[in-house]
Amino acid sequence: MKYAYPAIFTMEEDGGYSVLFPDVPHCYTDGETLAEAIENANDVLCLRLYDMEEAGEQIPAPSDISSVKTEKGSFVSVVACDTLEYRKFYDKKAVKKTLTIPNWLNVTAERANVNFSAVLQEALIEKLHLS
Repeated sequence: MKYAYPAIFTMEEDGGYSVLFPDVPHCYTDGETLAEAIENANDVLCLRLYDMEEAGEQIPAPSDISSVKTEKGSFVSVVACDTLEYRKFYDKKAVKKTLTIPNWLNVTAERANVNFSAVLQEALIEKLHLS
């Protein structure tokens, strides 16, 4: 899933930045530079939303960026992430699936040295429009 949420960036006394996502519970990070804070914000948002998806939690709706209030020394920016890309990158564990096909198809595919796992993965990617 693709998401975009407003984040509040606050410059700290040491020159670094703290980042808070007001719409996403327990979602905050920091960085020594603005570039690092932006990168860390993307990572923490993706990880938090991924965890919420996995736990079956309701994903909160993002606020309109113009409605997010900030203090002096802070600004709001939208941070986007894609939990499907995150999942593809980090969740490579293989799972076993049992399926049933007609024997004639099984015999024909085995004679053709078809890789059943590869075919199933390709078909699922196509069926789910994930390419």
